[in-house]
Amino acid sequence: MSLPTILICFDTDLQPSVFDAVVAADAGVEHLFRHGGVQPAEVRDLVYGAMFTRAPEDLKKTAVFIGGQDVAAGEELLQQTTACFFGPMRVSVMLDPNGANTTAAAAVLAARKHVALEGAVATVLAATGPVGRRVVRLLARENMHVRVASRRRQRAEEVCTEIRQAVPEASLQPCQTSNEAETASAVDGAQVIVAAGAPGVELLADQTRRQCGQLAVAIDLSAVPPAGIGGIDPQDKAVRRDNHVCYGAIGVGGTKMKIHKAAIKRLFESNTLVLDADEIYAIGKQI
Repeated sequence: MSLPTILICFDTDLQPSVFDAVVAADAGVEHLFRHGGVQPAEVRDLVYGAMFTRAPEDLKKTAVFIGGQDVAAGEELLQQTTACFFGPMRVSVMLDPNGANTTAAAAVLAARKHVALEGAVATVLAATGPVGRRVVRLLARENMHVRVASRRRQRAEEVCTEIRQAVPEASLQPCQTSNEAETASAVDGAQVIVAAGAPGVELLADQTRRQCGQLAVAIDLSAVPPAGIGGIDPQDKAVRRDNHVCYGAIGVGGTKMKIHKAAIKRLFESNTLVLDADEIYAIGKQI
């Protein structure tokens, strides 16, 4: 008798995400067990319930998905989850709070379609946010020179330090973008620009974008007007504007959804997977 697949969702929000549940169902998960408002102290008993109800050889049919709006809280739940594993007693787990990992992976893959990333220059606006940090990390692993932009230089420097701990060879440059002149300097000469800011906040003016002579790809991950990058429509998908290719949030979203579903399916191939940003990006490369 073949056991059904079970995805146990740990959500840091009080109400578990409907979005994540629908994607899991569309990815073919047979049973969803959803837990909202999960705190770190509660993780052990939940994970033990997943681990000790099936024989080791059947644990690949059970997996954990960690979501919620609070990315830092999700990362803590991931640490608590993997700390429960020992020997063959473990299940695969995926971290994608607020879609940060799948969105970042989709953005970098969009850039990769149009630019030879190695050695090129990228500017990540709002790089200190959850998606921005992951975009920086993935671009750094592709051997790009990444300008890490924030309204406060200190925060940009902190992200550079954090990323270098994971990617020691990373070529990173902190940039302050507290006014239009600083922003123009941060994007000047970049082949790739990614805006990963909060919804409804313009980070790069249309006129400044148009003046970026070496720009090949501009990617805006905000779907709420005004656009994070002026002149980009949320539905843009490889749309050529002003001699460069543009992607909006919805244009990137199709790839994000494909990655999300593929990663969920991958969880049930083994009980040893831990899917964070780098692993999810690797899955995206195979799509």
